[in-house]
Amino acid sequence: MTTLCFNTLPRQLALGATLWLAVCTSYAQTAANAANATTQPSAANQAEVQKALAASATQTRLPPAPAAVRTADYIVAVVNSEPITRNEVLIRTRRVLQTMAEQGAQRLPDPESLAPEVLEQLIVEKTQIQHAQETGLRVDDFAVEQALENVARQNNGSVEQLQTQLQAQGISAARLRQEIRDQLLIQRLRERDLDSRVRVSDQDIDQYQAKQRSANATGPVQALNLGHILIAVPESASPAQVRELHSKAEQAVQALRGGTELAAVALRYSNAGEPVMGMRPAERYPQAFVNAVDNTPVGGLVGPLRSPAGFHILVVLDKSTAGVPSVVTQHQSRHILLRPSAQLNERQAAAQLQELRQRLERGQASFGQLAQQYSQDGSAAQGGALGWSSPGQFVPEFERVLQSLQPGEISQPVVSRFGVHLILLEDRRQVALDARQQREMLRNIVREEKLEKAYATWAQELRSLAYVEYRNADGSVRR
Repeated sequence: MTTLCFNTLPRQLALGATLWLAVCTSYAQTAANAANATTQPSAANQAEVQKALAASATQTRLPPAPAAVRTADYIVAVVNSEPITRNEVLIRTRRVLQTMAEQGAQRLPDPESLAPEVLEQLIVEKTQIQHAQETGLRVDDFAVEQALENVARQNNGSVEQLQTQLQAQGISAARLRQEIRDQLLIQRLRERDLDSRVRVSDQDIDQYQAKQRSANATGPVQALNLGHILIAVPESASPAQVRELHSKAEQAVQALRGGTELAAVALRYSNAGEPVMGMRPAERYPQAFVNAVDNTPVGGLVGPLRSPAGFHILVVLDKSTAGVPSVVTQHQSRHILLRPSAQLNERQAAAQLQELRQRLERGQASFGQLAQQYSQDGSAAQGGALGWSSPGQFVPEFERVLQSLQPGEISQPVVSRFGVHLILLEDRRQVALDARQQREMLRNIVREEKLEKAYATWAQELRSLAYVEYRNADGSVRR
């Protein structure tokens, strides 16, 4: 059965693998004691556990198949009067283990040993959702529908086909929509409460560069951009099926070596979703991937590599000892922005932008003219012109659309934290970054590091204000 991967939601792993570490550690031990957990993940793969926990919190990923025997459900915790059930913990635990396997982990921890950490993560998420709702944040149905369409597109099908596959796995469409809504709500809360707090000074960048120079004394690669293709192997696969899937992986390798583009090979063969993992510090990649490509030059590929999830193929798209790429793809673009208000919700804004798009297709106006007339962004006076942009300059959902467009193409309406956009890609180019431009890209990396620390403090504050009651299977309060 094909595993459905939903990593098209905003942010994905932008906050990195340490997202939950500082928040969960102080509480998870209490939960572990209360749950009488007898085993814990080994120190060797604790970092992989944390990466998978972070991934499970920021993307919707379903288990490969429902359990053959359903466990009797009961409430395991109450967060400010809202329950968390045993089955919720089990489903999220399977998701974490699946993520670890897909990231190349060779050893998977026992599910019961993960339960306290998973439960604590669910508690932290619940406190954030409650805080968002109490402070007036909402997610419009249009944003949820757009995220669903992105998920379906990633899985090479329609929303209806996606829902059919979900129902076969015992997952209702309503449950998926609610999970996506919750994730978008948490994302908007973090953006509102955290993004405005974080500032990066020149001194911060200087300190980061000094740390990089010190680390580079031994010559390690500081950042990687990897392409990833996964040929999933079911747990119950027979030796004949494994051989067949290994042959499929070899076919994917041959296609790549023959010059076929990564995106085309991924579309035909991969079960891993988006094939380009993005330039990020090496420590934010699975250690198994980093080790595998250690001696592989840019443009080289490694694989098939076997893991519990299946066969992995890695393509080294870029390496950097400076922490940023030396060559990047830049986009020249324009946009029209409508900001939702009490009089204009996201669906209505999208409908207005769709009308403008139709006028552009009919040649009734230029993009610049409509941007000057309708856009509510500061770029309106310049006809919506945003100039040339490097990776990391715009929010992820905006950048993802830019990357998918062809020069001259106009997007469908796109929702971001700023409102609803109509985007025109004018041109695309490859450029070598000078020292000043590399420094500006470092600013984005430093900002993400500072966001991680700010997030840990903020999430811990919300968690400490919540009333949390742990329950036993018989409904009694756990002491």
